[in-house]
Amino acid sequence: MKTMLITGCSSGYGLETARHFHARGWKVVATMRTPSAAPLQTSENLHLLPLDVTDDASIAAAIDAAGPIDVLVNNAGIGLFGSLEHSPTAKIRSVYATNTLGTIAMTQAVIPGMRARGSGVIVNVTSSATLAPFPFAAAYTGSKSAIQGFTGSLAHELAPLGIAVKLVEPGYGPTTAFAQNTEIRLEDVLPEPYWTYAEPILAGMAAPALFTTEADVAEAVWAAVHDETGEPHFPAGADAHALVA
Repeated sequence: MKTMLITGCSSGYGLETARHFHARGWKVVATMRTPSAAPLQTSENLHLLPLDVTDDASIAAAIDAAGPIDVLVNNAGIGLFGSLEHSPTAKIRSVYATNTLGTIAMTQAVIPGMRARGSGVIVNVTSSATLAPFPFAAAYTGSKSAIQGFTGSLAHELAPLGIAVKLVEPGYGPTTAFAQNTEIRLEDVLPEPYWTYAEPILAGMAAPALFTTEADVAEAVWAAVHDETGEPHFPAGADAHALVA
């Protein structure tokens, strides 16, 4: 039985991916900052672990507790929407600490074990914001675009060791907690003159013609993990597929 570790499993894409793999016979180590908050029932093959991807000691403890890991899914992320001019620098730093440096730190942590076994898959969950420019998401897009470049380079570096590195690129998920995953109020980061042209964009986000569900992402992660063609990119959701097309 193979083991996967997923970050950011308290809700949304991570939660559904944990359920998806567990239901198909995998041992799943579901991690999050506060395991008691996750709507998951532990079992023989489903374990919850505390993990803060911005803390080296927390990463080391989770890796040690998880045991040998066949698949790492770097899903933990923080959203940030608003004008760059009015986005607090401290918040931007926290976005990069989690979305970018947290992904890199987790990847570093699992490589030694995968290298020793000569196999493994690392899946980095980014965003369709890396596929096409989107206003009022400059800092967030930058944090995810950095991982896009990181993944492409690392895939070449680790392939001779038997380790695959993949990207899953979800579209906009209105049913997830992305918009609530911040303490910043929209009116604070979208004052005039930004609000005037942000308003129709927000209206479109409230009723999107195409969007991404949690199940779309879980299925894309499953496809990435089981891919044998060498495909590096796995868009997830109708909107992400439309952007690729």
